[in-house]
Amino acid sequence: TAAEHWLARRGQGGTAAARVSDPVLLRHLLWSAAYTGLPLQLHTGFGDPDLRLDRCDPLALTDFIRAVRPTGCTLILLHGYPYHRGAAYLAAVFPHVYADVGLALSHTGARAGAVLAEMLELAPFGKVLFSTDAHGLPELYVVGARLFREALTGLLTHWVTEGAWSRRDARRVAALLGADNARRV
Repeated sequence: TAAEHWLARRGQGGTAAARVSDPVLLRHLLWSAAYTGLPLQLHTGFGDPDLRLDRCDPLALTDFIRAVRPTGCTLILLHGYPYHRGAAYLAAVFPHVYADVGLALSHTGARAGAVLAEMLELAPFGKVLFSTDAHGLPELYVVGARLFREALTGLLTHWVTEGAWSRRDARRVAALLGADNARRV
């Protein structure tokens, strides 16, 4: 069966061996997860070297997103980069979809503010989540959190200085992205 083949590959080790790629098994797991009603995190965009980036565009999930809606399952699109605008769009048009920006910021460094601004062009402020997506070294959590804080502070300061936002609005959005959205989900 598909599950037996996957378990045998898993025993060989490595992320490629552990990744579920059988379409039947994948569909079964996705729908089983959706019917729990718990939030379901979907990795989109870049990440592991064994991924095919051309198959990681979150817009490819549109039919699944529509089909899942009646289950009440919240979908969280992780990472998204370089397709973060597509993830932001999906968060804007589907009430049960959220977009996470964490890994994108950690990997874009000095351009993290630009990536965050692009995400916030489309996604409702109450639908954007942040994670460090750090693993391994504890320092990666610190670096991820600092990049997010610096990018968000720079962006919000710029918008307040330009007169586009009030300080109160900037503080509210910072609280949403920094913690409140994640608590709500």
